Amino acid sequence: MLKTIRQRLNDFEPRSFPSNQPQAGVLIALTDHPSDPEVVLTKRAARLSTHSGEIAFPGGKHDETDRDLLHTALREAEEEVGLPPDKVEIVGPLGQVMSKHGLKVTPWVGIIPQGLALEPNPDELDEIFNVPLSFFMQDERYCTDEIRFKGKTMYVPAWEYRGHIIWGLTAYMLVELLNEGCDAGIPMKPRPEHKIRRW
Repeated sequence: MLKTIRQRLNDFEPRSFPSNQPQAGVLIALTDHPSDPEVVLTKRAARLSTHSGEIAFPGGKHDETDRDLLHTALREAEEEVGLPPDKVEIVGPLGQVMSKHGLKVTPWVGIIPQGLALEPNPDELDEIFNVPLSFFMQDERYCTDEIRFKGKTMYVPAWEYRGHIIWGLTAYMLVELLNEGCDAGIPMKPRPEHKIRRW
């Protein structure tokens, strides 16, 4: 599966859009399990002022000292889950998306060693957990969320995995990974912020 993901994302042209909003980078880390890679997800700390208790990828806001948004994603992943940047094989970016709090987010897909020990930063996270990609490929969703954004309605899958609800922007980015990297064919309309303009 990882070979297919590498090949397909190498040919993928991720969508971008013009915006003066603050930017962020997230890391969609996949384990290098030979038959069924797992995606690393986090549960945000319940006491945080934004996104508390939500399921998310490691990542955060771009800092002035970051070389680029890939550096942002890797720095944040190291801070949040203790993932050394040199343990990440970067495959490439997915399309940019706008968060509900006005952040322009660039997701990066990377591959990490299976079984690599990760530790949640207690100031930011309550938990780290992995979900096999095959679970999402089956698309046995918990529900389909109707989300209003920029005056338009989007229908986004939500999954339940061992008591965790994976929804919203995280689910949208997962669907793009599954469709573009694995040819999953999960129905998804383009987001309102997406334009024809490419990278």
